[in-house]
Amino acid sequence: MMITTTGMTEKLQNKRKKYVPQGVSNGNLNIAQSATGATITDIDGNEWIDFASAIGTLNVGHSHHKVTAAVNSQVEKFLHPGFNVMMYEGYIELAQKLCEISPGTFDKQAILLNSGAEAVENAIKMARKFTGRQAVVSFVRGFHGRTNLTMGMTSKVKPYKFGFGPFAPEIYQAPYPYVYQKPAEMTDEAYVDCVIAEFKDFFLATVAPETVACVVMEPIQGEGGFVIPPKKFVQEVSKFCKEHGIVFVADEIQTGFGRTGSMFAIEQFDVEPDLITVSKSLAAGLPLSGVVGRTEILNAAAPGELGGTYAGSPVACAAALAVIEIIEEENLLIKSEAMGEKIEVKLKALAEKHEYMGDIRRLGSMVAVEIVNDRADKLPNKQKTAEIVQYANANGLLLLSAGLKGNVIRFLAPLVITDEELSKGLTILEDAFK
Repeated sequence: MMITTTGMTEKLQNKRKKYVPQGVSNGNLNIAQSATGATITDIDGNEWIDFASAIGTLNVGHSHHKVTAAVNSQVEKFLHPGFNVMMYEGYIELAQKLCEISPGTFDKQAILLNSGAEAVENAIKMARKFTGRQAVVSFVRGFHGRTNLTMGMTSKVKPYKFGFGPFAPEIYQAPYPYVYQKPAEMTDEAYVDCVIAEFKDFFLATVAPETVACVVMEPIQGEGGFVIPPKKFVQEVSKFCKEHGIVFVADEIQTGFGRTGSMFAIEQFDVEPDLITVSKSLAAGLPLSGVVGRTEILNAAAPGELGGTYAGSPVACAAALAVIEIIEEENLLIKSEAMGEKIEVKLKALAEKHEYMGDIRRLGSMVAVEIVNDRADKLPNKQKTAEIVQYANANGLLLLSAGLKGNVIRFLAPLVITDEELSKGLTILEDAFK
């Protein structure tokens, strides 16, 4: 498609350069004006098919009528009395709903916060308070946020950590399986057993389990490249935590609310985590996050030790309650799987034409393809990945890359995407691969 721009777009781009720091990256330099479903229209009238969803924030799409109605209704009542000052119904109802829809047959509670990183930090606070221990274990290639503590937990040095240290102490990164990059001579089963052994040895060579408050794991690594671990590995990590009194935290900030074809990704590994962190698609674009899990862990902190000025915004709570209803009423878990399958079929067809397309992997609609020099050597091709993403973003498709080596293209289209929108997006993608 032909992208046109006007003087107003250029004026705003120049103003952005002057007043907004370069550290805030922009994958697309056009200016959004309106958005609905999986389509964004810029101020020049160009349309963009959205395969990014504000980095996985819009599972129910842009401006869903049920979300906007709920938000408008709440805005008419009040904006923010502050839950710590005077309680309101939305916070309590959403906490109950999160406890009901999250895995685990035990008694649960939920706390609401602002951002994903804040949710992770609060999960760690609770785990430390509950266990009386200090150490935190995350995983190689993991991403958990941009605050000081979560930067320390995050694996990718550039652009997330370089020059921003020192980081919080007592943070350790354990091995995480990456089946596509296993040694060629090993079977998948042997490789998984090897990584499990390395994980257990990690607690002999690096940090004693008696000092570890929590293990924080993405059920599928997001920024790390949509790396899907074998079920056996996740179950062994959970088992190890139980054996050693370690709180097992599932970071579902990118994977939650239907992205993988189940409400939470961890459900597909037959594991019940002690705590789950949630954000992104929880509130359809409004800032909201939370921690939900075992009552005894959340209740370990005394009054005043948890919370924040804007934590659990009533407007965002209204949006979140609508989101959960939409997922159920519109069968978005089923649609997630169907959309993911269509993307996978398209990618496999394209892979027959392009030798640089490596591993294609997905769980539900969380889909990724590795871009490599060729399928034989599997060496990452960051430059080709950037070219594909740049072409897409210049021709009407919002597309994101990921991966420790920047060579993974990931797909995060809204679960409500229409067949027409999906077809348009995949056509632009095909041109980008050419």
